[in-house]
Amino acid sequence: MGIVVIGAVFVDIKGFPENNYIPDGKNAGKIEYVHGGVSRNVAENIANIELRPTYLSIVDKSAMGEDVIRKLNNHKVNTDYMLTIPNGMGTWLAVFDNNGDLAGSISQRPNLMPLLSVLEQKGDEIFAQADSIVVEVGDLDKEIIKKIFALAKKYEKKTYAVVANMSIAAERRDFLQKFDCFICNQLEAGIVFADDYRDKMPEEMCDILSECVLNANIPSMVVTMGGEGAVYADVSGDKGICPPRNVQVKDTTGAGDAFSSGVVIGLTYGKTLKEAVDIGTHLASSVIVSSENVCPRFLPKEIGIDMDVPEDK
Repeated sequence: MGIVVIGAVFVDIKGFPENNYIPDGKNAGKIEYVHGGVSRNVAENIANIELRPTYLSIVDKSAMGEDVIRKLNNHKVNTDYMLTIPNGMGTWLAVFDNNGDLAGSISQRPNLMPLLSVLEQKGDEIFAQADSIVVEVGDLDKEIIKKIFALAKKYEKKTYAVVANMSIAAERRDFLQKFDCFICNQLEAGIVFADDYRDKMPEEMCDILSECVLNANIPSMVVTMGGEGAVYADVSGDKGICPPRNVQVKDTTGAGDAFSSGVVIGLTYGKTLKEAVDIGTHLASSVIVSSENVCPRFLPKEIGIDMDVPEDK
């Protein structure tokens, strides 16, 4: 079944100014509607490495919802366990400045509680065949996450956390000790540990993260730092810095999701934390050089995963 990804589908509404962005003024530009959501992006990124993930989520009973499933199927994502219900998707409204950086955003969360019934009815079938589990922390209700942990423990599957809404995820801080790896950005790490790390450089942030991970007994964490790269640390004391790739930035949308996808792929298929972070950096770099919010197609061996492309049944 490959990697199983669980989370919310969003419709991303993105605005781009024609000229210099004026925060408190009117800005002429263009508006795009694209399929989004952290978990949906992660599922598609994994599929673009030809790894055939399974996605557990909800879509609307609408043309947009049908299009989401059609696109996922075209990318060879298994959507057999997805639900279709009214108002099943969330909305993310974002505005970018003329450098392609996010200037502001608002998200509307969907109701994901119907996924609990799927896990209760089909969870054993899903988890028994999974290579690993990716959980979108923030949009999933705590009852769903508890069920995921129970199934993962039963079938001895590793679980990895990616962030959708950090303000909500911070309320469930105790969950972080149960994930094999928690992936977030520098600002989100500050929310987790009740501090402000925005002015920290990689060397200092790496030491801080290592101390925090050890004190909080979190198995491992990876923190992205935008143009400064990423840092990582685990509870055994291993830590390090992964510098960014030198590429021309066009649009940063989806870079964090691509990074998380690469880390999850690496850890799932036998790479060290350092090697997995490098794969994440590779995929993130492939996203920011284009206007797409997911990575282009790669073969597993191109990113260091020594496995052949799975055959379609």
